[in-house]
Amino acid sequence: MHMNDSKLRPNLLAQQLQAVPRSGIRDFFEIVSTMQDVISLGIGEPDFDAPWHIREASVFALERGATSYTSNLGLLSLRQDIARYLQDTMGLSYAPDTEILISVGVSEALDLAIRAICNPGDEIMYHEPCYVSYGPLIQFAHGVPVPVPTSMENEFRLTREALEARVTPRTKALLLNYPNNPTGAALGPEEAKDLADFVLAHDLILITDEIYAELTYDQSHVSVAAFPGMHERTIFLHGFSKAWAMTGFRLGYACAPPELTDAMMKIHQYTMLCAPILSQEAAREALRRVDEDVEVMKSEYRKRRNFLLNSFAEIGLPCFMPRGAFYAFPCIEKTGLTAKEFAFGLLEQEKVACVPGTAFGPSGEGFVRCAYATSLDAIKEAIQRMARFIGG
Repeated sequence: MHMNDSKLRPNLLAQQLQAVPRSGIRDFFEIVSTMQDVISLGIGEPDFDAPWHIREASVFALERGATSYTSNLGLLSLRQDIARYLQDTMGLSYAPDTEILISVGVSEALDLAIRAICNPGDEIMYHEPCYVSYGPLIQFAHGVPVPVPTSMENEFRLTREALEARVTPRTKALLLNYPNNPTGAALGPEEAKDLADFVLAHDLILITDEIYAELTYDQSHVSVAAFPGMHERTIFLHGFSKAWAMTGFRLGYACAPPELTDAMMKIHQYTMLCAPILSQEAAREALRRVDEDVEVMKSEYRKRRNFLLNSFAEIGLPCFMPRGAFYAFPCIEKTGLTAKEFAFGLLEQEKVACVPGTAFGPSGEGFVRCAYATSLDAIKEAIQRMARFIGG
């Protein structure tokens, strides 16, 4: 007999899964998707199409019959291209045949990195506010997430002092994301060296998610992976979604010493096998004309960022000047509303979507994330509506 109200026994679900909440971003945008005429400053996805020559490369590859599996590690030709690109742009040296793995987006690469190093009870430190998947992925691997709060006062940079206050003998790794989602923070050379020194002093593994590396506005990007002694203990993550507007291609990569790469590859070959070959062919083309593609989009993001920050100042919302990525993180405490109240009220009353800061951890209370990966006209209208909401 079928029972509509039947329930699974509680112990049928994995305990570590039950302890993880649903994504605050995705739940919020499930609501947004049911509404008409909403201006979205929410989803972190470029409003540009991937450049035509990149799309064309994928089409041509398909016409040539590129429909097969690749090596578990990915096309060797793409790994060679990535090795050259990282050497030229960041001074990072990785061997294409043993130290680079092509993944299905940086999301898979991050999952592989954490599962490759994490034993039950291992602690992994990371800064907060942070991308929503960091804590859950650590929990899925039976590790212990250790968020370290950052603040607008120090431009949302993670400091060695804050890390030293929370490191323990069980700490296994430090996870970083600079330029940062959701705050737009970036590291200068001195801050990056401090974090490298911390990792070395405590004999940790570094996982560094640098998906926004190309999108910096007021300074050159500095990778913590580039400092002496870091190569042998770093898993460097990057991809094509953000700077090249290739989100739907779902292509990323992980770079690490052979032992770590081989460990990640074991998981990858049993769970994913390989990244799509058409996306890999498109990525090869993307790396041939990096400067031209990225600079066009970055120039437009800079204009939007500057307008947005000036507008926040005019309507009385303090906001740290983002140094990278395409997010602003204004403080909404003056309104007397919580982050969730502000975001849902703005959506309901003015049909403008921004993400409550608490979706990125408790340290995000008092803030909302506004993505400027949408048109300037849309941003201007959103600011007018936001000003009306605050004034009303």
